[in-house]
Amino acid sequence: MRATADKSRLQRLLRPSSIAVLGGKWAENVVVSCGEIGFKGDVWAVHPHKESLGGVKAYADLDALPAAPDAVFLGVNRHASIDLVGRLSAMGAGGVVAFASGFAEVEDGAVYQQKLIAAAADMPVLGPNCYGFINYLDGALLWPDVHGGKAVAQGVAIITQSSNLAITLTMQRGGLPIAYMLTLGNQAMIDMAALIEILAADDRVTAIGLHIEGINDAAAFAESVRAAQRQGKNLLALKAGLSAAAADMTISHTASLAGDMAAARAFFAALGVGVVESIEALMGGLALLHCYGRVDDASLLTMSCSGGEAALVADAALRGGVVMPALSDAAAARIRATVNPLVSVSNPFDYHTFDWGDGARLEASFAAAMRAGMGLTALIIDFPRGELGRAEAWQVALESLVAAQQKTGAKTMVLASHIDGMPEAWAEWLMARGVPALRGFDAAIAGIKGAYQASLAPVPPPVPPPSRPQDSVSSEYSGGHSGLLDEWQAKQVLAEAGVAIPKNVLVETRAEINDVPLGGALGGRVVMKAIAPALNHKTESGAVLFGVEGAAEMLAAYDALAPISARVLVEDMIGDYVAEILVGVARDAVVGLYLVVGAGGVMAELWQDTATLILPSPPDAIRDALNNLKIGAVLAGWRGQPRGDVEALVAAVLAVQDFALAHAATLEELEINPLLVRPCGQGAVAVDALMRFRQ
Repeated sequence: MRATADKSRLQRLLRPSSIAVLGGKWAENVVVSCGEIGFKGDVWAVHPHKESLGGVKAYADLDALPAAPDAVFLGVNRHASIDLVGRLSAMGAGGVVAFASGFAEVEDGAVYQQKLIAAAADMPVLGPNCYGFINYLDGALLWPDVHGGKAVAQGVAIITQSSNLAITLTMQRGGLPIAYMLTLGNQAMIDMAALIEILAADDRVTAIGLHIEGINDAAAFAESVRAAQRQGKNLLALKAGLSAAAADMTISHTASLAGDMAAARAFFAALGVGVVESIEALMGGLALLHCYGRVDDASLLTMSCSGGEAALVADAALRGGVVMPALSDAAAARIRATVNPLVSVSNPFDYHTFDWGDGARLEASFAAAMRAGMGLTALIIDFPRGELGRAEAWQVALESLVAAQQKTGAKTMVLASHIDGMPEAWAEWLMARGVPALRGFDAAIAGIKGAYQASLAPVPPPVPPPSRPQDSVSSEYSGGHSGLLDEWQAKQVLAEAGVAIPKNVLVETRAEINDVPLGGALGGRVVMKAIAPALNHKTESGAVLFGVEGAAEMLAAYDALAPISARVLVEDMIGDYVAEILVGVARDAVVGLYLVVGAGGVMAELWQDTATLILPSPPDAIRDALNNLKIGAVLAGWRGQPRGDVEALVAAVLAVQDFALAHAATLEELEINPLLVRPCGQGAVAVDALMRFRQ
């Protein structure tokens, strides 16, 4: 059972004018924190035995409060929480932070969580089993522990499923203004999607960061992301085991080749949500989004007075997939005119120390670099230890950078090579002037890439359509099966769906071999395969024989295969192919069916060359995914070899996609491996196929 919280009351909870706290020490901490940060609304304590709590008057009971509070922190046990939530809902409170544990996260707690939901009715409850939230914009801290933030006028909102991580993130020293920090707990009533929608509507929020362990409802999450994007708010997510394939993938390579996170990444990519893998990258990417709103061009030019740093950042960019293009002749000439003649101008740009400490000359060089046409320009600089007291020249460099940025309007950043290279005071100084300061080359590169991904337009449609209810695959060849189809059945189904298969004959006795039309429909050499649902990978089990030719060889081949299965498939042998491609569909617990394309054949697992897409994906997205694979170079005609029929390949993938969507209610997995792509104009043929439906 899940209840839907009233949105207007959720707004009251997150942006309250009055706060009530109930409980002991944890509740007192809320009162103290609100006072320290300067909350301008009313703070009321409720305690049956105390006259005051944290310096404010304590009321003996809820009924004694001056009015129904907008936000309530419940720092009491699970039993008391249920009763109090019911009373608060009835009196019209805005919403509650349920701090107590012992609900659905423990063995006997589910029943208590259901009682809590029932008691709340439509009053929003954040949690239970969570720390609550911090609103640094309005000074409202329903937060029972330490934090490292301060009041801000605008900033990023961060939602996390870990209260301890939330504390850690508030302690950041990179100058990033945090507007909201919110924790989710058990998400009994309020999940990430609900918070995203409310936060995006706040004009003071510049971007939204997410720490995600799991998503309850993919469709609701997608709709909240779309709502945020309509408000001009981009989202960056730190993944943490977001999803894993729900089905037990017993027959295909598809799920294992894609990897546990592939469906989640594809889901985010379709939505236009950036993904990072570290806290440092999350905070760096959010800093870029906070300052610039979006990063439409992730090409990077770096400036440093050290060749060593220049080489290191170039290596990091290569590892992280951020391009550092060569300078045009015109751009190089403009930069060269501002530096010592001994300086070699390139990207990365090592301007040496000839002009170190000369503000006017540095500003000219920096401005010329910013006009080079890159999406981002970064100054690499690391400050000396503060106690040395010799940082005047470093200050000049930053002042020159800011002056150049204000003159050019370029998207600029400062990059310290490591975490200790950028003092917090200077990071805040830069942020106040609209320039983000990032730390660590690899983390910065990941943050740039994440911010760029967050700025990309969603791939329409961004989420799968609702499953279409069908009991089983619609084909005479399925025999009405649910469960696993054998290769012959799967191929007939695919043929009906519009995927080309080889000409074939299924025989079930040795005598039927004599009826195979050799030299006719099947041509010359053939492939013979033992057929049974359990025969998934025939090459390894000796269940397939290639290049069989003539009646005598076919009889001998049948005799060899019969001990494995009396049902034998005889089919044309396709020899003139350019590439072997895997096309698969698998099911994820969160996002449903997803599509995998990649290098196929018996070497598929060795190649590990795949791309994952959410269904449905448009033809251009499928074509781009294929082109970006390593085997895409083979399809394009590697080293003078024939080009593959990519359009036929895309058409086959689209046919698989349409079939999967038509049977989304029952299809568990489907794999063609390989789909043989023939030279241009000659098509693509599925020579092996597996398919499984729900029982």
